[in-house]
Amino acid sequence: MPTIRLTTSQAIIRFLQNQYVERDGVRNPFFAGVWGIFGHGNLAGIGQALHQTPEFRYYQTRNEQAMVHTAAAYAKMKNRLQAFACTTSIGPGATNMVTAAAGATINRLPVLLLPGDIFARRNVAPVLQQLEMPYSQDISVNDCFKPVSRYWDRLNRPEQAIYALPEAMRVLTSQAETGAVTLSLPQDVQAEAFDFPAELFERRLWVVPRPRPDSGLLSRAAEMIAASQRPLIIAGGGVIYSEATEALRAFVEQTGIPVAETQAGKGALPYDHPLSLGAMGVTGTPGANITAREADLIIGIGTRYSDFTTASHTAFQNPGVRFLNINIAEFDAHKQAALPLVADARVALEELAAALPGYDTGPAYRARAERFNREWDAEVSRIYHLEHEPRVSQGEVIGAVNTFSRPQDVVLCAAGSMPGDLHKLWRTRDPKGYHLEYGYSCMGYEIAGGLGVKMADPEREVYVMVGDGSYLMMNSEIVTSIQEGYKLTIVLVDNHGFASIGGLSESIGDEGFGTHYKFRNPESGQLDGGYLPVDFAANARSLGAHVIQASDLASFRAALEEAREQTRTTVIVIETDRDQRVPGYESWWDVPVAEVSERASVQQKRAEYEQALKKERHYL
Repeated sequence: MPTIRLTTSQAIIRFLQNQYVERDGVRNPFFAGVWGIFGHGNLAGIGQALHQTPEFRYYQTRNEQAMVHTAAAYAKMKNRLQAFACTTSIGPGATNMVTAAAGATINRLPVLLLPGDIFARRNVAPVLQQLEMPYSQDISVNDCFKPVSRYWDRLNRPEQAIYALPEAMRVLTSQAETGAVTLSLPQDVQAEAFDFPAELFERRLWVVPRPRPDSGLLSRAAEMIAASQRPLIIAGGGVIYSEATEALRAFVEQTGIPVAETQAGKGALPYDHPLSLGAMGVTGTPGANITAREADLIIGIGTRYSDFTTASHTAFQNPGVRFLNINIAEFDAHKQAALPLVADARVALEELAAALPGYDTGPAYRARAERFNREWDAEVSRIYHLEHEPRVSQGEVIGAVNTFSRPQDVVLCAAGSMPGDLHKLWRTRDPKGYHLEYGYSCMGYEIAGGLGVKMADPEREVYVMVGDGSYLMMNSEIVTSIQEGYKLTIVLVDNHGFASIGGLSESIGDEGFGTHYKFRNPESGQLDGGYLPVDFAANARSLGAHVIQASDLASFRAALEEAREQTRTTVIVIETDRDQRVPGYESWWDVPVAEVSERASVQQKRAEYEQALKKERHYL
């Protein structure tokens, strides 16, 4: 058998270069390159291999967590058909990736992590940044990746790469199993040479199939739908990833079944489609939540039923409600004791449509959905034009961006009060125009994720909506966006702290404790003094961004016009009134309230909580 003598790192990079994926006859390289920061744990290994392989592009980042966010956002925008690898040194460089790895796995997005590790030969231990354990020499900080990875391995010998790399690819390209994949690379093994079989580096094609549903279960599913009088579809991220939006539209127009959307599924139908009820659950619309409450059949498509979607298992109150789930992942298909159709969403919808000739929910049910759609659009318009003074509301800021942006542009967010408001208020006009990381809702994802989206589709304008709290946690990738020439428009909403959790704190009777950006008051001993004088505009300008300070809605709209003409990342800073909130509609979220407290406000909220808790249901 012919062999090629390479270091382990050189072998890994050459292998990654030759991995391709195909779906529906469209073929492309799976890896778009490698993000990384170099240290003693990967410089002479992966770093050297990348240096001698310029055609496999290396991207420099400012923060290890950020680069994994960027990679995850890129994979999401590419419908999981392309991905990045991310490399770090050992120690803090590696563990900085753990948070974002958890986000990638929770959101089912492929990212390959290549952290440096301690010496396999051990004789120089403890090396710099090594975690020592008195009961084992086979543990490093990289073991932290095990619970947040869908596949984890440590290559203690070069030849182990021959077996680990294909396994890593199997998981990364699996629509059901994908997430973060971690290959821990001891720094001595990275630089060690081995005679690898040449066929390991031949071009390999990984076909991403569209599995069809079981015919017997499909027949039962059609019977369930045909027998239902008040069905509702909950569209999740699987609709987007499987490119099933047109199939969904055709199915609902044929059957008259209305659609509610999760955060990941928003955009499955255009916002103005008469059967679109908009957002589902805790951050949902009245039409979606009222329809869900009364539904006798819930058809979940590509959703994992998070507590925000199910309103902590209070959303579905019909005593006879049943569930039918279409999901590529068996794990999710079985949730809510549903009839499981383990299948590709697009194929399953097409086959269900063929199995339901003549079925229709009826003109009254269709008209009701259309009325809910019109009423909600009127409510969105009201919030968009609130004319709140003296500071604008967050809803008005969202409205200005939504109205100004083009249908193909992308809004992106992850954490704080903004995701809930966007879920309710954003008028989606393109399946890829709405990008929310709400599986992990990770503060700091926003700017890094915006970079990944822009890299995946440079022709789209990307509007990153970020609160001051998330901005302060991670703004470093502004520098990277400028270095690489990927322009973002960052809307930085200054509401003086953690507005989302402030509102949640008030809802449980704790008056927003610890959520304002204020000086410590020497009289009270608490953080209730004056507001901190953070100059966000100066900060963003120091990172190389073009910066615009807006003071009201008119100047904010002008700032959007100016930002569109810029060729580099632009940050628009605007102060909002954190107390002018978008309300909740017909829903509830289980956040336990202290059972005993000296505060009357907490006692009252506990009593309300105990009443709401009675609505939670088991689906067995």
